[in-house]
Amino acid sequence: MARILIAEDSETDLQFVKNALKDQSHSYIIARDGEEAEAKARAEKPDLIILDVIMPKKNGFQVCRDLKKDDNYKQIPIILTTSKSQESDKFWGIKQGADEYIVKPYEAGHLLKLVKKHL
Repeated sequence: MARILIAEDSETDLQFVKNALKDQSHSYIIARDGEEAEAKARAEKPDLIILDVIMPKKNGFQVCRDLKKDDNYKQIPIILTTSKSQESDKFWGIKQGADEYIVKPYEAGHLLKLVKKHL
């Protein structure tokens, strides 16, 4: 059973992600801000991280960068989710080490496909 960290400060978006993955046999770790997301990633070492970009305390770009520059965590796939749709935002996300960058709103099936790809 894969363990997935979902870092999302919006309850609506969190429920969307959980519903998109509901038929999968994964366990979930929830974080509500960037600092909590990074702390839980380091403590729990999940198999995959779904990370919102715009979050309180520390944004997803910063969390992604800090995890990916650490040899103990750089192998964990990170899917960044955001409403930031500019090409420069996507470029910045990938440059920080994200394995995928998807723009909200996105199809549940697309998220599921990316999760399966990286697990």
